[in-house]
Amino acid sequence: MAKTHKSTIEIDVTLDDNKIPEKLYWTAADGGILHQETKAVMLSVWDSKARESLRMDLWTKDMPLDEMKIFFHQTLHAMADTYQRATNDEKMSATMRDFTDYFAEKLDIKK
Repeated sequence: MAKTHKSTIEIDVTLDDNKIPEKLYWTAADGGILHQETKAVMLSVWDSKARESLRMDLWTKDMPLDEMKIFFHQTLHAMADTYQRATNDEKMSATMRDFTDYFAEKLDIKK
């Protein structure tokens, strides 16, 4: 029988009195990340029974708007890369990348 390995990813959230995130930290020990501070997290999981994605989007109240725009741009671009690896659909991946270029242009941000 093949030996399995369990890996854990943790997200710690410090909230203010109104339950607004003040601090976010993440840990992925297998990746060498230990309680690293971040300003934003987007997590999607697939519910195969309901056939829908479930999301958790968190950002700290001091996340700068210009960084949020870059974060979204890079996330969208990474999704295009992931889509290509998952589906091998080069045409749609290229279309998604075209949109990310348009998105960056309209927001006046650079890659």
